[in-house]
Amino acid sequence: MRFGMRAALLAVCLATAASCGRGPALLGPQYEYEEDLTLGLDGSATLIVNASIPALIALRGLPLSPDPKARVDRDQIKQLYTSPYAEVLRVTTWSRRNRRFVGVRLRVHDIRTLSKASPFSWAACDLHPEDGHHVFRETLGPAASTPSAVPGVSWDGSELVAFRLHLPSRIQWHNARTYDDQPNPVQRGNILTWQQRLTDRFANRPIAYAEDKTPGVMEVRMDSQSILYRTLWLFGLAFAAAVGVLAFLIWLTIRKGRDAEGDAGPS
Repeated sequence: MRFGMRAALLAVCLATAASCGRGPALLGPQYEYEEDLTLGLDGSATLIVNASIPALIALRGLPLSPDPKARVDRDQIKQLYTSPYAEVLRVTTWSRRNRRFVGVRLRVHDIRTLSKASPFSWAACDLHPEDGHHVFRETLGPAASTPSAVPGVSWDGSELVAFRLHLPSRIQWHNARTYDDQPNPVQRGNILTWQQRLTDRFANRPIAYAEDKTPGVMEVRMDSQSILYRTLWLFGLAFAAAVGVLAFLIWLTIRKGRDAEGDAGPS
């Protein structure tokens, strides 16, 4: 009986692993190109780029080898992404679907100047205060090339690109969309994702429309006060209130003690 239970458990584990290996059904969307930006209200940011080598060649025109058997030169990747506008913190590599992938983590000094760096020259970012709140806009331009720049890559049309934004304050309005052009809701309080099919990105179709209907603009309006600042302020108020209540209870206890001594009178 015990052996049978172990065998059944092993079968379930193997089936789960096999299902995970077949594709994104259990793992969620698997992006061919992804930018994950954590933004500060002052324009500083942390940016993570996860992308396949063929996507970097075709979308960004980077001089890399698309050969899935070739070793990825991390120093070359670091050199390509290093600029006066961003500092490379880490480079990682992995393989999926017979393609090499890289992950580049960068510290961005000011998101408004990042487009001066070659790997990000297809996008122009703006962040400014407006009418008591902050507005972030990213205007996305065309890809550097076409899929023909990397012949032999087995793209099947299901590949996605994504631009994810972690915001420092409460979101008032946004135009995030899914790859099938549906509104993409806010996730975990302050995270937005704009998705697009890789084929649509090569065709330079608008990833979104700004509030003024300008095509190709990712836009969000947010509070000009960070969530962290507001949390600390509320914590400070709660702490002050707790100290006030404690002081009142101590004063009340002392007063009752004095009243009790007064009622007892001299012996």
